[in-house]
Amino acid sequence: MNPHPHPSLQQAAQRSLWLSVVVNVVLTLLQIVTGLWAGSQALVADALHSLSDLIADFVALLARRHSHKAPDDDHHYGHQRYETAASLALGLLLLGAGVSMLLGAGNKITSATPLAPVHQAALWVALLTLLSKELLFRYMLKIASEVKSSMLVANAWHARADAASSLVVALGIAGNLAGYTWLDPLAAALVGFMVGKTGWGFAWDALHDLMDRAADADTVAAIRATLLATPGVQGVHDLRTRRMADQIQVDVHLEIDGNLTVHQGHDIAAAARLRVMSSQPVLDVMTHIDPV
Repeated sequence: MNPHPHPSLQQAAQRSLWLSVVVNVVLTLLQIVTGLWAGSQALVADALHSLSDLIADFVALLARRHSHKAPDDDHHYGHQRYETAASLALGLLLLGAGVSMLLGAGNKITSATPLAPVHQAALWVALLTLLSKELLFRYMLKIASEVKSSMLVANAWHARADAASSLVVALGIAGNLAGYTWLDPLAAALVGFMVGKTGWGFAWDALHDLMDRAADADTVAAIRATLLATPGVQGVHDLRTRRMADQIQVDVHLEIDGNLTVHQGHDIAAAARLRVMSSQPVLDVMTHIDPV
């Protein structure tokens, strides 16, 4: 399987990321200005979340550019793990933003200073943000599925997390306007928790992939079945896999009739390698022949 998506899909991925950049720039400016003017901590917290989205978009754009470089003298297996590193950076960014929001909201709630009601404009901006983020999520997830990029999927769900936080913010602001002024900082705290939880999940998954996590059991079983179905392969053992972003590196021992010539054994191993790479998201297969 070719690890490099079709150029048209690459262009679609780039467009989705730049669209996310534009949306996040507009929403961040709108939320910060309105949040400060309207006196809504929840809306300012949501603006910080949008700002983290913006930084994440640039990290994703950088990773997409470098991850598809061809192997070189310093990176014999290619640069696919740029995407994994980017997913780790996105996760840590979200985690840090979430902790910051939680601390700020906690200080506001426990403060002895009476909380003031916010302006109604904050509610309209929160609703506009909610709609924009949900539409952006649906579009980006569609493109990510077509390109088959875990990093773009993470970025799309980042937009969905922001949409969910905007819903919480809108409810908090509505409660504040109804007279329950403590609901605005409470909404900011909930946004912080949601952002931090999402970031932890992305960072933890990326960290495992950077530690050579194996492919899932179903994929390994499919690779084994493909190898065993290759004419001339009598058995398979020591099958090992490790993830390289959205691709998989495979090492395997193939049991082949010991009475065959070296040339025949090589042809069987080469055929097994090509069959696996054409049917699974496999970057390469390193085979070792064991005569039986």
